[in-house]
Parts: sequence; C-alpha cells; structure tokens
Amino acid sequence: MPTFTVVPVEDVEDGSNSGAAAGGNRPISLGKIFSEEQEADNSEDPFSDDNRRESSAFINPDMDTETYYEGKNMALFEEEMDSTPMVSSFLNKLANYTNLTQGVREHEEAEDGVPHMGTFIGVYLPCMQNILGVILFLRLTWIVGTAGILGSFAIVSMCCICTLLTAISMSAIATNGVVPAGGSYYMISRSLGPEFGGAVGLCLYLGTTFAGSLYILGTIEILLLYIIPPEKVVKETTANDMRIYGTCCLLLMALVVFVGVKYVNKLALVFLSCVVLSIMATYAGAIKTAIKPSNFSVCLLGNRTLKNEMFEKCAKTDVELWKLFCDSPYPNATCDEYFALNNLTEIQATPGVLGEVINGVSSSNNMVIEKKNLSSVPAEANNDKLKNYVFNDWATYFTLLVGIYFPSVTGIMAGSNRSGDLRDAQRSIPIGTILAILTTSFIYISFVVLFGACIEGVVLRDKFGFSVKTKPVISILAWPSPWVIVIGSFFSCCGAGLQSLTGAPRLLQAIARDGIIPFLQVFGHGKANGEPTWALLLTVGICEIGILIASLDHVAPILSMFFLMCYLFVNLACAVQTLLCTPNWRPRFKFYHWTLSFLGMSLCLSLMFISSWIYALVVIVIAGCIYKYIEYKGAVKEWGDGIRGLSLNAARYALIRLEEAPLHTKNWRPQLLVLCKLNSDLEVKHPRLLSFTTQLKAGKGLTIVCSVLEGTYMTRGDDAKKGEQVSQFNLKAAMAAEKTKGFSHVVVSSSLRDGFSILIQSAGLGGMKHNAVLMAWPTGWKQDRDSSARRNFIETVRETTSAHQALLVAKNIDHFPGNQERLKEGTIDVWWIVHDGGLLMLLPFLLSQHKVWRKCKMRIFTVAQMDDNSIQMKKDLQMFLYQLRLNAVVEVVEMIQSITDVSRASIKRKKCSSANAPPLYSQCIPEDEVAQLIHDRNTASHSAANDKAAGATSDRVHMTWTKDKLQNERNKHKENMAVKDMFNMRPNHSNVRRMHTAVKLNEVVVKKSCNSELVLLNMPGPPKNKKGDENYMEFLEVLMEGLDRVLLVRGGGREVITIYS
Repeated sequence: MPTFTVVPVEDVEDGSNSGAAAGGNRPISLGKIFSEEQEADNSEDPFSDDNRRESSAFINPDMDTETYYEGKNMALFEEEMDSTPMVSSFLNKLANYTNLTQGVREHEEAEDGVPHMGTFIGVYLPCMQNILGVILFLRLTWIVGTAGILGSFAIVSMCCICTLLTAISMSAIATNGVVPAGGSYYMISRSLGPEFGGAVGLCLYLGTTFAGSLYILGTIEILLLYIIPPEKVVKETTANDMRIYGTCCLLLMALVVFVGVKYVNKLALVFLSCVVLSIMATYAGAIKTAIKPSNFSVCLLGNRTLKNEMFEKCAKTDVELWKLFCDSPYPNATCDEYFALNNLTEIQATPGVLGEVINGVSSSNNMVIEKKNLSSVPAEANNDKLKNYVFNDWATYFTLLVGIYFPSVTGIMAGSNRSGDLRDAQRSIPIGTILAILTTSFIYISFVVLFGACIEGVVLRDKFGFSVKTKPVISILAWPSPWVIVIGSFFSCCGAGLQSLTGAPRLLQAIARDGIIPFLQVFGHGKANGEPTWALLLTVGICEIGILIASLDHVAPILSMFFLMCYLFVNLACAVQTLLCTPNWRPRFKFYHWTLSFLGMSLCLSLMFISSWIYALVVIVIAGCIYKYIEYKGAVKEWGDGIRGLSLNAARYALIRLEEAPLHTKNWRPQLLVLCKLNSDLEVKHPRLLSFTTQLKAGKGLTIVCSVLEGTYMTRGDDAKKGEQVSQFNLKAAMAAEKTKGFSHVVVSSSLRDGFSILIQSAGLGGMKHNAVLMAWPTGWKQDRDSSARRNFIETVRETTSAHQALLVAKNIDHFPGNQERLKEGTIDVWWIVHDGGLLMLLPFLLSQHKVWRKCKMRIFTVAQMDDNSIQMKKDLQMFLYQLRLNAVVEVVEMIQSITDVSRASIKRKKCSSANAPPLYSQCIPEDEVAQLIHDRNTASHSAANDKAAGATSDRVHMTWTKDKLQNERNKHKENMAVKDMFNMRPNHSNVRRMHTAVKLNEVVVKKSCNSELVLLNMPGPPKNKKGDENYMEFLEVLMEGLDRVLLVRGGGREVITIYS
C-alpha cells in the first residue's frame, strides 16, 4: 500500500534551488510551481489574445500584487483573491464597520468614535419621552369624562395593543441585520421596496411634522390658558391668538434647531425629567386624595357647572357671583330666571377613591356640562348669561375620541431611529421598545382608573378646567402643587416639539438622498456639517399649516392617520417577509408570528376608519398617489425587498397554474417574440418594430424583445459579456422609448441562425411562452452575396411552422406609424386567402384598440375561384363577421385561372426593372415560353453581383427564352456553374403556377388596396425542397410589390378566434 507524507508548504527564498538539488527533502513552494507553469504557458504564445486574457482575468500582473501574495500559503486561490477575498480580511472589514446616524457631525461623532448607547438610555427613555406627551396632560381627563371609564379603557387598550403588535413586527425587522441610519424608514423601504418605502416614508414624515404642530399648539394652550391667564393679556383666547403665538413659537424652535441640534439632544433629558416628575406628582396626589380630599371645589347652579374664575365663594350672597346673573348688586335687582329658581351647590372636585365616583362617570354630548344625579328647575335660558356656564366646545362621540387619543401612543420608533448610536441595536431595540410600551400602557390605564375614581365627573368633562379656576384638570390631582403639572407639561410639549422639528427634516433628507422621488432631491442637500437646511424649511412650512388650524383636537386625527398608515405597513412588511420564508429572513427576535402582524395590520386599518373615515380615505389616496408616482417616475432601486419576493412567488404560482390546463381559444392573445437586429453600434436597427409591437399589444400579454450577438460566449469572454450588457441596455432603452412593455433578452451565439433558433425554441417560461414571432422583412436579401439573409429568414419560417407558432413579417417597417402619430382616416385591408385560425381577422381588431389605428376602418377581401358562388360567399362571410362581433366591409374578388396579357406584361416589367429592357410586347406569348421568365428573376441578382465583381458591363438583353436557348445556355456554362444553381435555374411547372398566382394576386391587391394604411396577407409556406428557397423569396417579393405597408401573417395551426361567448 502506498504511503503519503504531508510536508508543510514553505516559500523558497532562493529560486535556483530545486527539489532535486535538495535531495527531495526541501519543500518547494506551490506558488513557485504555479508561477513557473504560468510563465511556461504564456511563453508558448506571448501575443495570443486568449492567453493574455486568461492570465490577466483575475491576477494583477504588477509586482506589488505578487509580493502581497508572497508568504500567504494560498497560491492555489491566488486567481480568485481579487473577487473572493480571504476570510481573515473579510472578517476584518466586518469588525471595522461603523454605522452613523443621520444628523450633524457633532452628534454623530462620539468621543471614541464607537456607538456607546445602551438599552435604557438609547431606546427606553427616548420612547418614553415621545409616547408621554401633550394628550396625557391636556386631553386624557376629558376623554375619560366623555367616554366613561369603560369606554376610555377600550380606547386605551385598542391603541396600546396596536402599538405593541407593531413593536413586535418592528423588532423582528430591526433584528434581521444591521439597520443603518434612517431608522423606521430604512426598515420599511428595504422590506417593502422603494414604492411602498417612499409612500410610507412620506406618511411618516408628514406625521412627524404634524406632531410638531400638535406639540406647539399644546405649548401655546398651556401658555395662554394656565401660565399667562387671558385676562392679563387679552380678554379671551381666540383661534387667532393660537395662530399668532403658535407661529412665533414655531419660528423660535426652528431657529434653535437650525443653530445646533446638539443643544436639543442635551436638553432631552431635562424635558424627560419634567414628564417623569409630573407623572409621579399625579400618583402622589391620587394617594393623598384617598386620605384627604384636595381644596378644589366645583360650583353648580342647579345641575349646571359654573366657571368659578370670577368669584371666590359659591353662594348667592357673593357679590361677584350675583353680578354675573343680575343687573345690579342689590337684592331687588332683576336676575336670570334659572339663577332665581335654582340653588347653588358646592361639591368636591376630587372626592377621592372613597367617594364612589368610579361608577358615576358617563359620556355626555350636551352643550352645557350638567351633573346627572342633581335635580334642577328648568327655565328659559338667557343667552347673555350662558357664558357663565362650562360648555362642551363640540359634540363628541366614541370614534372621534379614538383619533384624538391615538397620538399619545405614537413615538414607539424613537429607539429604532437611533439605531446608529446603539451599542447593540439588535438587542436594545426590541427590549427597550416593548418595555417602554408596556410601561406607558400601564401608566395610561392606571390614569384612566384614577381619573374616573378620584375626580368629579363634571370636572372631567371640563376640557380646559374653567370649573376649577382655569387650571389643567389633571393638575388638581397633583401633589404638592398644581404648578408641577403646568410647568412639567409645558416643558414636555416644548421638548417634544423640538424633537419633531429635529427628526422630520432628517427623515425627509434620507428619503431625498435615496433618489426614489425625483422632485424631492433638492431636500437632500444641506449645510456642510450635514444639517438638512432645505428640508427644515419645508418642515416649518408644513408645520405652519397645522398651526393655522389652531385646534389641538382637529390636528390630532390628522396626525393619527399618518402614523397608523406607517404602522400598518410595518406589520405588512413583517408578515410578508415571514410568509415568503426568504433565506435572508433570520431575525434574532424570535417572539413574532405572521398572525400577530396581520392582526396589527387589521387593527391599524380599523382604527383609521374608526377615527375618521374621511381622513382615512384622504391619507390612503395620498399614499397611493405617491406610490404610483414613484412607480412611474422614481429611480429603479433593487433593495431585495419583500414585495419583489412576493411578486416572484405570485409569478411562480401563476405559471404553475397556467400549465394545469390547455389555453382556451377565448383567452388566446398574441404572445410575441420580437426578433430585432442590431447595427454595428449595438443599437436597434428598426425601432418602429417595437412601436408596432406596442400598438399590437397595448401593454397586454407577453412580449419578449430579443436579439443575437455573433460570437462564442466563452472564447470572447469579456467582449461578449460587455456586448451583451450594452445590447441589453440598448434594447431596454429602445423599449422604453417606444413604450413597449415586456422583457428583453440577448443571446450570444456562433451565428444569427443558431441564435434565433435557440430563442424560438426556448424563450419564455412555462405557460408564459410566446405563440407568435414578429420580425422585419429582409429587404437586402438580393444584395447579400452570401445569401445568409435569405437562408436565415426561410429557416425562421420553417422553425416557427414546426413549433406551431404564428409568424408576422412586416415589410417596410420603417414606414409604419410611430406611437405619437394619429391616422385620421384610412383602411386596414385583410386579404383572407386561406384560413389560418382567424389570426388575420383578430390582428386588425387588436390594432384598432390603439389610438394610432383607432380611426381606421377594416376591410376584408377574399378570393373566389371559378366554381365558387361569390354572392353566397359574401353573405356567409358577413354572417361570420357578425357572429365574431367584428365590424368590417366585405368584398369578394374573383380570380381567373389563366394568365392574361396584362399579367404577362407585369412579369416582364418586374423582370426588367433592374436592367435596360425593350418596350413591353403587346402580343400574346405562348404559356410554355412565359414559364421561362422565372429564370431571369432567379439569376438576376447573381448575374449582377458577378458582373460587378468582375468589373464588366452587362450588355446582355433579357428576353423571353425558348427551351432551345435554355439548353444552349446550360451547355455553355456547364463547367462554371454549381449543380445547385443549375437546379435553381430550372423553372418547373410548380414554380410557374406559383409565379402566376403571385403576379395575378398582386395585381388585384394593388388595385384594391394601394391606398390603404396597412395590408395583411396570408403568408404562403416555404417549399419543402430547400433548393427552391430563392424562388420562394421571389414569390413573396412579387406578391408584395407596389405596396407600402404589408404584414405577412402565417397562422400557428390553431383557432385563435371564436363565435361563442
């Protein structure tokens, strides 16, 4: 048994030493061996293109590269090092990968240049700050008072479950690989593609921008109502006051963001501390009210709630209160009837959990806030005195409250937006986001219970706190002072507004830099340090629109719609990726399922229409318009998105279904394989062929535009690949220019004939294979000395016939109308000679669907033989067209079997068109002599080519040959002519009859259809004997002579049109 010794590979320093010299003990470098073999191979033919190409395909011939690989002990893989690096260098690049967020450089560059934020600081606290905000402090008490505890619990639960399910889906997407800067927009766009990504990204941007409007309006509301009371500035806060002060606040915040966002980030912790302190003060106040109720009280007149900011004591003896309802301060004054008939009642605003108010809260849609279980004497109201009561500013209902509340649970993507600053984003984002949602959900639900249990119902329904001396209702529950809530909520709204004005421009900048929306590209630029200046200006402009609305309650539903749309697509992205089971879908977060994603998506859609079906439809239309715009105008991006994978799965399923049953005639449509020729610059030679394809297909069905590059794929190497890429690009560009929807394919083959044969046999896939071939007529087949064009064309005809595929051949394709032309009148003439399955009648109908041919009328001509009843044929054809639901003019043409003098003169004219000929003879010529006219058409092109090559002038006169002359000509040139040419020259009886038919039919067609816009003719089949190929081409030339636009049609051997429904 042979034994093997493993010798460690070492490099040989001295090239003169060899294994033999060392006695076989010193190992030889593999790199040295392979380099010597390479040099030996190259020395055989140093000027060979193939050798030079093979040797330089991967290895850089410079000495530096060889020195680099020296000592690597990987000489076996040296040729692949440039394209497939070593594992060590690959891992080194991964270890040195840095991921920076979008923003200013001061914020991006940490002290050590490495992201350092953990879960608590990087995800949990930012989410808490964005979730807990203006709605909690200004509207939650009103929602509880209006909807009741159970209704409020349902609202909070639905919204929190929606965000929790969205967070689960987002965690799965965020942990499926590295999430660079861009956060949620990056995740959605890379999961659903540029169209969905751009639409949802803009919805998220608009939502973030309107969130800034919401926070600014909340800031101004707190400022004007609670910090600086209206009576100190103006008599009453109006919508215009909100607009003026809101615009000033917006400009001030925009200036802060423009100067430096790093200051906003440093103040974020201060703003969050204000929120936490306010929440703790509320819990502390709730505990205190259980022990001792607060000093706040509510004054009721009858069962109506009074505004108590103008009086101190709830009694009719109070002078200030008396003046509100009476015309003088004296006892005999005339007072309001309701004031005179009802007594004043003072109740505790916060009776505590022992006050049993937890069951007394119910929703109310009345204009004046009344206490249900308190009796009153009805009286006619005095409109002048109604301003002293507390009113609901508008009628509310459950669904409206959902839209107002939902912005309080947004902000769950604050952690994912900071993915570049996180030390371990794949661990921090799921844990921090879900914990923040659970924490805030507990806070909201507990507050719903505490508000309903601790605060009087009429106070809860008082939106602005007019019944408690114009203070936020939540502040009367705070301990130690209501000012903790006022100041905390003010700074919280300011901080949230600054965060929105900071994040929204960067989100828009990320969308603009992706280049998927062309008109937004200007917003991708900014200052030298990366600040999105132009995006900030647009954000301020959109934010001003929300401020001009001047109502927090009207802006909140708009904001809810945009965020719900964004969350819907996050769930959709996770569900699609999960169901597709793509190999790249490997999230580290395992606690997800596609059913949860679909549940979250359904809940988002339901909440949109629950909140406001009008706003929901508007947002869906906006997103749909953005989607279609990106699809039509946007840049082509390939991000490996799930929608593309979904399309592949749907295509695979559809293709498999198509093969389950044969195609029915009613579903037949031309699936075209368009054979295009390329010029020397690899550009499409006949662009109008693509235009005609577009007009024939109108974007429906399958279209494969293909071409062939001559050469060998392997030996030509890069040249063939480069040519294929260029030609593929040119094909797609030509298809786009001619608006041809379909696929392009380029094949590299040793010959055009083999390439077209491969395409005819193998193009398409499964049930989406072509059933018709479209090509241009080879106009220069007579001038080609090697007759390759003629052979390629006829072989293509034979192969399509064998493959049972239809064939469409367009003559003078460059004269066909373009897509921008409009034929105002004219006819499309169909010459129905033989039945080909109805394709001749179907094609004009398809063309008439396109705007180019829409105004052209259809005419159908058929040929009657001597023994046919032409009148009956016309009736039958009209009935047949009626059953086919086709509108056309029918005409039957009678053909005479014998050839006439006119036909004979036409043959002479065609024969002598390229040479000087005597005048046409008018006398009759015997038919056996006329048969020899075919000889001249067969040999005219060869004789002209030979005479031109020899430089001799042709002085022969073409005339009608007799049989004796033909025999003499054969004997004279017998030794110089090939046997094939001899047979081609002999015009047998079959060729004579075919030429007679072509000439006679051409006469009739020219007479009837010379002015038509398009002529469709049955294409006769090629001869079975290949020796008659040239005669076949002559027959077709004679058949089409004198016609401008001709489409030869050859059926595929099956019925393509039916009279049945």
